[in-house]
Amino acid sequence: MALTVLIVEDEVDFGAIVALNLTRAGFSTIVAKTGEAGLEAARTRRPDLILLDLMLPDVQGTEVVRRLKADASTRMIPIIMATARGEEIDRIVGFELGVDDYVVKPFSMREMVLRVNAVLRRGNGAAPSGEEPSYTVGPLFVDGPAHRVFLDGREIELTALEFRLLVALVTNRGRVMTREVLLERVWGIQADIETRTVDTMTKRLRDKLGTLGRHVETVRGVGYRFSEGTQEP
Repeated sequence: MALTVLIVEDEVDFGAIVALNLTRAGFSTIVAKTGEAGLEAARTRRPDLILLDLMLPDVQGTEVVRRLKADASTRMIPIIMATARGEEIDRIVGFELGVDDYVVKPFSMREMVLRVNAVLRRGNGAAPSGEEPSYTVGPLFVDGPAHRVFLDGREIELTALEFRLLVALVTNRGRVMTREVLLERVWGIQADIETRTVDTMTKRLRDKLGTLGRHVETVRGVGYRFSEGTQEP
């Protein structure tokens, strides 16, 4: 059965072109012209991925993301933000809210299809069993199947990308990971995203980890390392 992409786009012609190209690539599509219509379609149709415009006539795209992530029935649906605004701050805000990828208009339809496939692929193929394994590192417990993180028994709220960044660092603890490798591992493709995005997200992850955050070490000019010292009580 074809995977379904919900396109939330107020530009009718552009939305139709996106839907046509996704259909040609083998996807089923739903098109919503407003944020509220997109939210309703996400809750009732449960698409496999949402391609969401930032600038909508009724509800800002960032608010749509907040509502989707706050609803248990739509929280895990991956989101690609599509917008004509390409400033770095817009991308950072989107990633902080839990957006999985970001594409700036005008974009090629081939690029858009590649990004959709990449996001869906990384969401479905983490482990052979179909579930992400769990990890215990000192006081940190990463519950892979549930996508939850606990520190000293207290749950830490992470976005989907922050969770993937933590898993990438934890599974390679003691080894340096370059920013470019982290971009590929966490975002799933060799995307045109500035490495400063990795720095910003790593800082947010450190803050959320509290005292444990000091073990996410910066290796100057290279990238980051999750130090083996976290295994000590």
